[in-house]
Amino acid sequence: MLIKVNACPEFRAEIMWLVDIFRAKIVDISEHSLTIEVTGDPGKMVAVQRNLSKFGIREIARTGKIALRREKIGASAPFWRFSAASYPDLEVPTSVNGLARAGDKSYASGTDTHAGGDVYPVESDDVFPVNQVLDAHWGVLNDEDTSGLRSHTLSLIVNDSPGVLNIVTGVFARRGYNIQSLAVGHAETEGLSRITTVVPGTDESISKLVQQLYKLIEIHEVRDLTHLPFAERELTMIKIAVNASARRDVLDIASIFRAKAVDVSDHTITLELTGDLDKMVALQRLLEPYGICEVARTGRIALIRESGVDSRYLRGYSFPL
Repeated sequence: MLIKVNACPEFRAEIMWLVDIFRAKIVDISEHSLTIEVTGDPGKMVAVQRNLSKFGIREIARTGKIALRREKIGASAPFWRFSAASYPDLEVPTSVNGLARAGDKSYASGTDTHAGGDVYPVESDDVFPVNQVLDAHWGVLNDEDTSGLRSHTLSLIVNDSPGVLNIVTGVFARRGYNIQSLAVGHAETEGLSRITTVVPGTDESISKLVQQLYKLIEIHEVRDLTHLPFAERELTMIKIAVNASARRDVLDIASIFRAKAVDVSDHTITLELTGDLDKMVALQRLLEPYGICEVARTGRIALIRESGVDSRYLRGYSFPL
């Protein structure tokens, strides 16, 4: 969840104290507001919201719940044999329970039919000659790209009533728009929900889409955040096949990415990671050689940065010494 609260100077110390208690993070700070990132179970989300409500909540963006099964202990567990496949000194079949052998060089190098790096497979160039929708770098335009295609992040405020999501996605389907990700949760006002969706298209086509969405009586607000400074977050849970010799390596990689271990068995580790798409892709590619059992992702949520700082323009920028 991303939550933006009023933060006058006299209350800022108390807000920071609450942030530490709930193990949350500050992702944006301005003169009169703070944007906070917090993950956890629904009870924790409610507690955070209630404690911060006295300061005044401006906006909330929520992902909804994702889950992975906690693994059993011992050889009867579903991924027990798959964990052994991560290591070349152990002989196992080329596939276990329909999964590719993790020690296979083609699997680790990404030369198989599905290019690794995202939750969903990337189609080959022979099928889709245009920019690949699910590529890690989709939405990054360069000097040679004249099509204007990019991923647009839309934030919608809608009525919290049955059937609204079906109505909204129906507009996308009828007009041929692909939805890359979709996250829905209660908004800051009772009776309203916020939908955050990522849709590929040109600026002109997305502008027409926004106009069509405004015609729906269930929608109160539609904003295209793409060209505005905004804080974005996505939550991923990823289950990796390990044995005792590889557990330390996987935990070291997780520590670098500030991921948290939420479940450990004698043959798997389940990690929780929050961040932007590039961070998710980088961690998943590093963990592929060990053997990825399962992945669950929430999709992007976003709130406008009140500070006006766009962190995308700071990537790769060299500060003078």
